[in-house]
Amino acid sequence: MDEIALEAKERMAKTIESFKGDLAQLRTGRATPAMLDRVECDYYGDKIAINQISSISVPEPRQLLIKPYDRNDIKSIVAAIHASNLGFNPINDGDSIRIIIPPLTEDTRRDLVKKAKGLLEENKVALRNIRREYIDFVKDSDEMTDDYKKRVQDDIQKVMDDATKEVESLLAAKEKDIMAI
Repeated sequence: MDEIALEAKERMAKTIESFKGDLAQLRTGRATPAMLDRVECDYYGDKIAINQISSISVPEPRQLLIKPYDRNDIKSIVAAIHASNLGFNPINDGDSIRIIIPPLTEDTRRDLVKKAKGLLEENKVALRNIRREYIDFVKDSDEMTDDYKKRVQDDIQKVMDDATKEVESLLAAKEKDIMAI
């Protein structure tokens, strides 16, 4: 595979990793610490991710336990969880925070699947933009022969096809996970 196609593959891999992170944010029927990965709280005047100032564990399938490293951070963590609009109601236990994950209704599950499909489309557009950028670069290059350009474009298309299959399989797995009761 050509250097240009490998570079495109690396950029597409970053997009796929971003998509995985976006999917991890979506609720399923059970608790995961990844649900709070992008929730940031005030930490001495700065915004910092909750998982950097506390440990997050799953003591039960529908419960998260957050233990801040500093007890003084509990109020800002609770406020950040409320502000995140995740639909959680954190319970302050004094030195830790408990979050009970409510069971999903059928309508909520369908809405989450729609949201996941929207994320898929956004990431497919990002992948197509990367492909277009590299193919345009190859087409505009005067240093390459026509045969070489064609081969590189084919390699880029193969990378694109593989990336598309991967994000679609990730969505299918997440959709199955969301719809499972």
